[in-house]
Amino acid sequence: MEDILRPIYQERASLQSTLGILLIEKSEDASLITDTFDYILFVIVNEAEDSVFVKHYMYKEKKAALHVVQEEQLKKWLLLGTNRKVVNWIQEGKILFDRNEYLKQLKTEIREFPFYGRKLKKGLEFAKLIRRYTDGRALFENGHFLDAFNHIVHSLHHLARLEVIEQGFYPEATVWNQVKLIEPEIYKLYKELVSSEETLEKRLELLFLASEFLIHSRISIGSQHLFEIMETKEEPWTIAELMNHPELIHYTVDLSVLVEYLIEKHVIQSVKVETKGQGVFHRYYQT
Repeated sequence: MEDILRPIYQERASLQSTLGILLIEKSEDASLITDTFDYILFVIVNEAEDSVFVKHYMYKEKKAALHVVQEEQLKKWLLLGTNRKVVNWIQEGKILFDRNEYLKQLKTEIREFPFYGRKLKKGLEFAKLIRRYTDGRALFENGHFLDAFNHIVHSLHHLARLEVIEQGFYPEATVWNQVKLIEPEIYKLYKELVSSEETLEKRLELLFLASEFLIHSRISIGSQHLFEIMETKEEPWTIAELMNHPELIHYTVDLSVLVEYLIEKHVIQSVKVETKGQGVFHRYYQT
């Protein structure tokens, strides 16, 4: 099949904007990585009209997909973890074209996972974890058990990814395979939630108790990025200043919930600042 695809990728390789081309082949146990396609051609470019361009091909009974992605979009995916399949593509893909060893360096970067990138990604996962856990607990207390179940499953996924990142790895599409080896305790919680014979209410009740301890014990690693930014100035921060900070802007709506959780746990302090209204105060934040 590689010979059949050669004219397609050679045309892309001849363009000055192309940084690298990878070939990913579907394996027996990982068809989800290639979206059921037999082959993926993954082309990274430094400029293009569209940030993502996809084309599908057929040859006899085989299917192939061409994905052309701008480098800026790729970096966003890797930073925010919004397309974890590309991590597998970069790790497992065969290099067909590599301008100035761009792909070789990218593979090394993903394998070694630079420390700064880890801090930011841990912060993002922890903020999402707190959002899901907080919303799930509120739903549980109001008797909405199925909705609470949905939120707690997502919170465990974020907890799992947080642990994988802390150990120095990029979370992959099959994150539970990673967690099973890295942190069996979290994997066990997930298994108990989805396969226990207890009633749904009882499962959730037990899980919230166990999750509270696991989440609390990870406050320092999950909030390190936020703490370091807050400590860059002595004065308290407004929530708007935090949300508009270039390194915190990716937290979006999860930042407010994270700040409230950290205040509840006495990790961050709220500070009252007088307004012109009698008895009304601004609410600022400091570590």
